Amino acid sequence: MTELADRFIRDGFVQLPGALPEALARTCESLLWEETGYDPADPDTWVSPTHWVLYRADEPFVDAVNSPTLVAAYDELVGPGRWLRRDHVGAFPLRFPSDEEPAESGWHIDAAFPDRELTDDDLESVETMREVGFRVNVNSRGRALLLLMLFSDVGTDDSPTRIRVGSHLDVPQLLDPYGSDGVDSHALGPMIEQASAGRPVAHATGRCGDVYVCHPFLVHAAQTHRGTQHRFMAQNAIEPADALDPRARRPLSPVEQAIRAGLND
Repeated sequence: MTELADRFIRDGFVQLPGALPEALARTCESLLWEETGYDPADPDTWVSPTHWVLYRADEPFVDAVNSPTLVAAYDELVGPGRWLRRDHVGAFPLRFPSDEEPAESGWHIDAAFPDRELTDDDLESVETMREVGFRVNVNSRGRALLLLMLFSDVGTDDSPTRIRVGSHLDVPQLLDPYGSDGVDSHALGPMIEQASAGRPVAHATGRCGDVYVCHPFLVHAAQTHRGTQHRFMAQNAIEPADALDPRARRPLSPVEQAIRAGLND
């Protein structure tokens, strides 16, 4: 097993500096500024603490999520042919300096599958998506990886995502009793916050173009933006091409191995 896979199984994430070519990442950054309607040079125009962009499906973003460095990581952590190529990127919580605490500041994992078929109306905005019930199960149906893609430089004061290191190992035993149907992600929140409370905290800081490749069960949270610069990031899922199964009688991918380790089977 490689060092990358070892760190992923142990910590629940790996940081890949420069996973996106800088010119490409900066192009995406400029396009995201256009989405906000704000003037990058005039902080007085940054009127909202968070500006949500649901997704982008244009070429720079699709090239970014399918960069050679990231594709190699998907192959190593999920398995060649076992993940689906992305045709869009999102969602983007674009954050700006503010004393206001983000709605996503509670410790959580990202849900993996909706409890009903999505409609075009659901996909209109982040607000309509929040009205949909989402679930997660022990096999991580619908999600093989979580990507935190930095499209700006992010320092310690710039609202970097907080990460509980190793917390992905606390989640499988909580999910196992719910079987394949899984559990509503909101109901799971208090349980995973308590189960992972003793884990050390890291912060997703870095340069524009860095990517944090995370286990889907990694417990994380937003935080208040105390800095002076914008913080642009994408939260992106890599979907499995076939069902993950940590109890399968075959060689397991690092994603599955981590779930198996958390189950203590």
